Amino acid sequence: FTQPPSLYFRLWALMNLLFIGDVYASTGRNLVASHLAELQATYAVQLTIVNVENAAGGFGVTPQIAEDFLSMGVDVLTTGNHVWDKREFHEYLERNSRALRPANYPADLPGQGLTILEARNGVACAVMNLQGRAHMVPIDCPFRKADELLGQIPAEVKVRFVDFHAELTSEKVAM
Repeated sequence: FTQPPSLYFRLWALMNLLFIGDVYASTGRNLVASHLAELQATYAVQLTIVNVENAAGGFGVTPQIAEDFLSMGVDVLTTGNHVWDKREFHEYLERNSRALRPANYPADLPGQGLTILEARNGVACAVMNLQGRAHMVPIDCPFRKADELLGQIPAEVKVRFVDFHAELTSEKVAM
C-alpha cells in the first residue's frame, strides 16, 4: 500500500466467522451451548452461523430451539430440506430475518434465503442459504439462484457467506 488501508479494510481483513453445521438433536444443542461462548471468545468471532435443520430430534427445528440458539449468541440460523418438518417453524421463518431457509425453494413458501446484517466488528455481512438438487426433492437451480442473490447484495457488502446444503460433495465443490 502506498497509503494506510482504510479502517473498513482493516476490519474486513480481520473478520473471524464461526460456522457450525448440522446440529443434531439435543446432543448437538448441548455441545453448542457448552462450548459456543468459549469458541467465540477464544477466536474473537465476529459472526456466528449455525445450521439448525436437524436440531429438533434430528428432524427440523422449532421456534423455541431457534430462540435458544439466538440467545446463546448465534447470529444467523440456516437450514436445509428438513426446515419444513416442524410446521410451527414455518411462521417463525416469516417473522425472523435471522432464520433462513434454502433460497431456491419456491418464493411463495415462508421465509427467505438471504440476510444482510452487521457483524460484531461493524462489518456488513451477507449470509445466503441454498440447497443442492442431487438426491433431494426437485427445486430451483441453486447456481442460478446464487447468481440472483449475489445481484441483490449491495456492492459495499464484501463479506458473503453461503451455506450450501447438499448430499453430494461434487455438487458442493461446484458451488
